[in-house]
Amino acid sequence: MSLIHWFEIPAANFDRAVAFYQQVLQLQLKQEDCMADRIAVFPDSSGCIMASPRLPAGGQGCRIYLDGGPDLAATLQRVERAGGKVLLPITTLADGNGDIALMEDSEGNCIGLHVEP
Repeated sequence: MSLIHWFEIPAANFDRAVAFYQQVLQLQLKQEDCMADRIAVFPDSSGCIMASPRLPAGGQGCRIYLDGGPDLAATLQRVERAGGKVLLPITTLADGNGDIALMEDSEGNCIGLHVEP
């Protein structure tokens, strides 16, 4: 059972944020309207990118950790090419639960990436 039931990543510029995550994570997001907001839903996931006045971008939201993919180093290389920043390079967790890294996305949000051992 996943502890993340839903997450919303705020976006000041919706199209830029969608392009950023599609490039970094190499996946397609499904764009749709939700109530009065634009969202882009991650595949096989319980979360989205959201452009909404109720959810301002730039560090006001909570930190989530997304799957860093089969090669975390390659994922991090794509972050800067997509317009983000690497905030914490690959760091091995002391408890043996894999590796993490932190990035700043195109909207100024701090997002974690995690790979299991």
